[in-house]
Amino acid sequence: MKKVFVNGCFDCIHRGHIHLLNYSKSLGDVLYVAIDSDERVKQLKGPTRPIHNQEDRKFLLENIKAVSGVLIFSTDEELENLVKIIEPDIMIVGSDYQNKRVIGSEYAKELKFFGRIDGYSTTKIIQSIINR
Repeated sequence: MKKVFVNGCFDCIHRGHIHLLNYSKSLGDVLYVAIDSDERVKQLKGPTRPIHNQEDRKFLLENIKAVSGVLIFSTDEELENLVKIIEPDIMIVGSDYQNKRVIGSEYAKELKFFGRIDGYSTTKIIQSIINR
């Protein structure tokens, strides 16, 4: 059984997220998604985030066909431990992480980068709503 691992905030699920999840699942039999806790999203994205709380984000992801399981983490250490426990065959991260340290990647057999889908980002969606 080939295991694939991806992580992120997954705050406002959009087309780019679905492409990422479907691509990731196409590479293996099982897709694990780790999401940042509400506290961690706030630290990373600012005091107005997340839009959706961690339980709602987890629920949404669990109900996407490509996703096999969803885990929540609050710290770099927790993320690293999740990757260590799962021992994925493939870990997928955004292409913006090329040439940067990827937390837990040493516990994955292979690291692959996924290019962002032009025009799709949670920040842009939120800004678009504010501008209306």
